[in-house]
Amino acid sequence: MILLQQMFVLFLLMMVGVACRKTGLMDDRISKGMSGMVVNFASPAFLITAGMNSDDVVPNKLLIQCIIACVLVYAAIILIAIALPHILRIKKSSFGTYRVLTIFSNIGFMGFPIISATYGSVGLIYAAFFNFAFNLLIYTYGIQVMQSSSDNGGETYRFSLKKLVNPGVAAVFIALFLYISRVNVPVPIADAVTHIGRLTVPMSMMVIGYSLSGMRLNTLITDYKLLLFALIKQFIIPIIGIPILKLFIQDPTLLGVCFIMISTPSATMCAMIAQLYGGDDETASKAIALTTLISVLSIPILGGIFGV
Repeated sequence: MILLQQMFVLFLLMMVGVACRKTGLMDDRISKGMSGMVVNFASPAFLITAGMNSDDVVPNKLLIQCIIACVLVYAAIILIAIALPHILRIKKSSFGTYRVLTIFSNIGFMGFPIISATYGSVGLIYAAFFNFAFNLLIYTYGIQVMQSSSDNGGETYRFSLKKLVNPGVAAVFIALFLYISRVNVPVPIADAVTHIGRLTVPMSMMVIGYSLSGMRLNTLITDYKLLLFALIKQFIIPIIGIPILKLFIQDPTLLGVCFIMISTPSATMCAMIAQLYGGDDETASKAIALTTLISVLSIPILGGIFGV
């Protein structure tokens, strides 16, 4: 019920973004600016809040379980992503795009708000590990896979540690440091960070709603391979994954976070790297829109079925 209520709240916030586009209150420039604010300020502050002046204590055993679960989840999804384009008989030039869309989910824009509302600050601490893995993989493996299967090669990829240094990764380390050290953050600073973090949910959902309203629904559902991909990502992968995770994870909060991590739609970042590194950016944009729409139903339905 909590997941259903939260998804309904997020849906209403997305509708605000749709209304803003229809009334001209938002345009591409404003949407891009809001995305930048979420990625660089609001979402990192949201993470830091989880570790700041927290009264919740997560046993070291559970933190280790979280790290192991994170590694196993990403390893399994990477293997699925390698096979999926062959199963769907996707053209080879789009292999990289579909693989990236399969691996990387919308953790920051959609996952964090759901986890915060459902599992609280402890859930966000767990999610921080997944966020670190997300950034590490998308700037290395994700770009390499996208480029390797493109027709024109896109921009030449050169690995750089600088690409891994971004506000999201920095926020993970800051949150974990504050959580472990129990440093008492001054109230004015804590309040300011908390207020900035609270912008994450409404702004991210409005941006998603704005983007969705620019897509024609018939172009999303007439591509049967894209539709089948979206159904596999939003239903089949969680249906297979959660019972397996239940065999190894007894903590309900950690299990719930793992569920959200594999159930959220494809990340908006996928379209950005597809455009930059020679992938199929049109398909990426459509897949992000379609998986986002389906997730409004799939997440609460599967959450109710598995009791997470």
